[in-house]
Amino acid sequence: MSGKFKVGDHVKWNSEAGRVSGKIIKVHTSDFEYKGHMHRASKDEPQYEIKSDKTDHIAAHKESALEHA
Repeated sequence: MSGKFKVGDHVKWNSEAGRVSGKIIKVHTSDFEYKGHMHRASKDEPQYEIKSDKTDHIAAHKESALEHA
């Protein structure tokens, strides 16, 4: 499943506010701190930073939560 998405891809995901879409701005393949929390990531299970299309909010998500928009 690794490498399904890359920087610049347009993706969508579910959030508390409903369906959200945005563009991937960074791919993490090792553990990283984000908004004061440690997020686990690896080459086999990367995490992605995504900038929302509507609000410019940055979110971090696992590959399993995303799909191509």
